[in-house]
Amino acid sequence: MPSIILEKVSVDFPVYDGAQRSFRRKLMQLGIGGVISQRGRGHLNVRALDGIDLALKDGDRIGLIGHNGAGKSTLLRILAGIREPTSGSIVIDGKTAALLSLGSILDPEMTGYENIERASMLLEIPGKRRKDLVLEVEQFTGLGDYLNLPVKVYSAGMQLRLSYALMTAQEPDILLLDEIYSAGDAEFRAKSEERICELGKRTSILVFSSHAPNEIERICNKVVWLEHGRIRRIGAIADTLEEFQADRKMNGAPVGG
Repeated sequence: MPSIILEKVSVDFPVYDGAQRSFRRKLMQLGIGGVISQRGRGHLNVRALDGIDLALKDGDRIGLIGHNGAGKSTLLRILAGIREPTSGSIVIDGKTAALLSLGSILDPEMTGYENIERASMLLEIPGKRRKDLVLEVEQFTGLGDYLNLPVKVYSAGMQLRLSYALMTAQEPDILLLDEIYSAGDAEFRAKSEERICELGKRTSILVFSSHAPNEIERICNKVVWLEHGRIRRIGAIADTLEEFQADRKMNGAPVGG
């Protein structure tokens, strides 16, 4: 069975800068980021994650919440293997897909159709699905004849549509998602949200970072609340979101952020 186990995971970002004092003051004023410490002369250390213990199993649909800089994106990148922890251990069992940087899947010099073929290999799409994938992408993106042209002539929105269609064509055991990407008109936004919900249902474990409580309520079954790189609470959606929103309101921050 797919699983994720984190034990005492910490991530440090060393900052070597002559302006470290102003940098430190700025972070404190904003009230974001991890724990800041002085490590020798001219060396600041920002701890983005601090001693994270987390065990996820088949069926877990986790919503990550927290203020900007609480550690949500860093945690996703650790789970995706994009960044290594400074200390602690991570054990992941299962095929993982991370929808964190959609543009990275495209080669701008290739046509849309060539990118579909390339992505099917990079993403290890099963051979039996590759023929259907072309039609699926055509219908989902609505790009028409543009798929015959190099991606470099696409608008940003068109590139995002193609990237989204390709990245969500995967069949992972574990899905990591940083917000729901939406581009284009209302019809396409609705299609993209429906597509990611369906993908989430087909995966064993979902870890989803979002500032939108309604999205977490629709997709997830549990919430992890991060605060300054630490887990403040793991619990049921309704109770945890209510406490989080009350805390945000008390501290004068936007309720949904």
